[in-house]
Amino acid sequence: MTAQQLNTLPGGKLALKRSEAAEGPWSVYLDAAEVAAKRQPELPVLCFSPTRLNASASSFKKNFPGEVAYAVKANSSIDAIMTIAASGVTVFDVASLVEMKMVRAASPRAAFHYHNPVKSRAEIASAYHDFGCVRFAADHAAEIDKIADVIGHTDGIEIAVRFRLPAHGRSIHDFSTKFGATPCEASQLLAHADARGFTTVLTFHPGSQCSDPAAWRRHIQCAAEISADAGVKLASLNVGGGFPARYVGAQVPELQVYFAAIRQATDDAFGKAGAPHLECEPGRGIVAPAQSLLTRVKLVKPERREIFLNDGIYGALMEVSQAPDMVPPCRAIRNNGDFSAEFQNWTIYGPTCDPLDTLPVSLHLPSDIAEDDYIEFGTIGAYGTATSTRFNGYGQFETAFVEKVLEIKQA
Repeated sequence: MTAQQLNTLPGGKLALKRSEAAEGPWSVYLDAAEVAAKRQPELPVLCFSPTRLNASASSFKKNFPGEVAYAVKANSSIDAIMTIAASGVTVFDVASLVEMKMVRAASPRAAFHYHNPVKSRAEIASAYHDFGCVRFAADHAAEIDKIADVIGHTDGIEIAVRFRLPAHGRSIHDFSTKFGATPCEASQLLAHADARGFTTVLTFHPGSQCSDPAAWRRHIQCAAEISADAGVKLASLNVGGGFPARYVGAQVPELQVYFAAIRQATDDAFGKAGAPHLECEPGRGIVAPAQSLLTRVKLVKPERREIFLNDGIYGALMEVSQAPDMVPPCRAIRNNGDFSAEFQNWTIYGPTCDPLDTLPVSLHLPSDIAEDDYIEFGTIGAYGTATSTRFNGYGQFETAFVEKVLEIKQA
């Protein structure tokens, strides 16, 4: 998609509009049902709503008490990045040079937080010289020294020391194992970075799809203690991502509750006068509700209550297999006629020859669902295509732009 095709208007508002003209790659549909009716797709279709994504990103920008950086890993499509940039987000959290290149293709003036704590010398050099990146994460002294050695100076370079606390059990994916220094180690690293002349930042991640705002309060209090122990005043405090999306059965507070908890915890821990500049790096919380997945039924075995689809856990539904608590909302779609009023639970299989290609939960769908009907899965904007594979030759998607996507509304 080009900037002209995205049609960005002043103020970052997106003006993609439906057209009654002939179908084409830039047609905008009402929803997935209209995509199914007009395109009758054989491949899975990613139904993307720039309007919904713009609203989500703009809400974060308006309500979070600091700077918002988008975590590219959640969805690195050029459509998503351009939409988020058009909403006013100018900083992007990246883990690789490839992600930097993707962002720059969509947003030439973007700034980066290179918050992968482990980087090669070549990656550091390219990030700095080719992409102008001046923010690097680290959780070990050798990484801090490596960054200083490669860049050759520390003036204007920011080191974000990543720390971790023990797992709290309120996140779907635990982020307290692979990366992060202990609080004691983080204090030493912060002092080391400061002594070398870096601008100092602390960062943490409470875990993906975190349902407990108190997790941020605990980390922020710990950050204040780390800063005090090191005798180093923070330029910024990055409170990570982990902001949740709404899935079937997921009990999560409104985002405003998280934002208020973060603001209050920062004031309490650091004092209003000494509070550092706040940053966050949402991925799922911004992009998840902006895209749905339209799948086609390939075969139904009614006697066994089994449905075979053209996408599954090796595709855009991978995360369901990892976290059965994050079941996306779904609905059946039929182009001609109505479904029965009776529903039943169905086992759902993907298209590959692997028996693992099965959703870990049954879906409640019409009892007369049949071949060539469709099933739309909502809240697929995060970690849908980002983690899909080409196993068995599948994993190819079409894209459709829609005004509305299936999602769970706030109560």
